[in-house]
Amino acid sequence: MTGVKTNERPGTRAVLKHSGVSAYKAREVLDLIRGKDYQRASEILEYCDREVAFVIGKVLRSAAANAFHNDGIDAEELFVSACYADEGTTLKRWRPRARGRATRIRKRTCHVTVIVSRMAEEELSRRRARVAADAADRRARRVAGARRQGRASAAAMAEESVTPEVDEKVLAVVAAGDVAEEAPELDAAVEHALAADNQEDAEAGDEVSGVKDSEADSAKDASGEEDEPAESDDDASGDEEASD
Repeated sequence: MTGVKTNERPGTRAVLKHSGVSAYKAREVLDLIRGKDYQRASEILEYCDREVAFVIGKVLRSAAANAFHNDGIDAEELFVSACYADEGTTLKRWRPRARGRATRIRKRTCHVTVIVSRMAEEELSRRRARVAADAADRRARRVAGARRQGRASAAAMAEESVTPEVDEKVLAVVAAGDVAEEAPELDAAVEHALAADNQEDAEAGDEVSGVKDSEADSAKDASGEEDEPAESDDDASGDEEASD
């Protein structure tokens, strides 16, 4: 029993006629994408070092566009079901050589065909499940990172605003990361600590002002004692003038 003919294979195709590359070179690249899904095949062709990979990539995108516009199939559901390169016409050219001879130059061409088809429902279901699992994993990592960042920022704020005399329970709550649940207790403790700090600052300010007042009084007393001898000298000079 013969298989399906090349030109009768199912799927949506795109054909490039008379490409300026040999069929051997094109087949080496086509072997890399045969059986791969559209996205993976596009990545392989994008990073392939062969020059013909650029041409085959254009043919692949054309086949995907035909599938979307003619059959209504998204590119994410396609895979390369078949791809092959047939021999095209060969251009004969001549190169002059020594002693009046000539050497033949064969400029070969090929016909590149890429056929894409829709993947099976089982494969599509597995891919959708894998994509959903990856999305859920990324979301979980993102949420966990946001929570860690929030706990770190809350702990930093608590360290900046809370004095060393704060109750050990507050620090334990911040270190455990239960800031959201113990928020009322944490706020009350922080307010209590801040009030104590303000009271201590006020007492320290009163002590400093008292010291300054005492220094001012002592300075006044010293200045008064210095003025008294001056007055006595003036009185003595007045008495001498009177006696004269």
